[in-house]
Amino acid sequence: MGIRRATAGDGTAILGLVEALARYEKLEPPDTAARERLLRDAFGDEPKLELWVAERDSQIVAYAAVFFTYSSFLARPTLYLEDLFVHPDARREGIATQMLARLRERADAVGCGRMEWTVLAWNEPARALYERLGATILEDWKLVRTVL
Repeated sequence: MGIRRATAGDGTAILGLVEALARYEKLEPPDTAARERLLRDAFGDEPKLELWVAERDSQIVAYAAVFFTYSSFLARPTLYLEDLFVHPDARREGIATQMLARLRERADAVGCGRMEWTVLAWNEPARALYERLGATILEDWKLVRTVL
């Protein structure tokens, strides 16, 4: 098993996992235009995010999407984890734990002060994993969103 930064050649596999994540979260998957934007934004001349993949037996079985924000209080960047998804057939093998460890290394390498992400309230397995790994779930903070 290996975890590495994704390349443009991984796009089809990543899009398949994005669709699987949408099914898991009972959301509409990205449409064709969104799929194209995702790959362009990850692999174009000016990337807006980083995609990471986990491979098992030469198959991509998980992906993570991250980008950097900034903490004015720490005066350091923050690695923000937008997605972490492990295909159901590959769960319970430590892949998510390994992916989070690799992303922490990435955050350390660029001088981040922290990593942040959200977790759905109903996703008890993920919440339990994050807490076992030492993450704190901030119950007082609520996500705020406006659609443009």
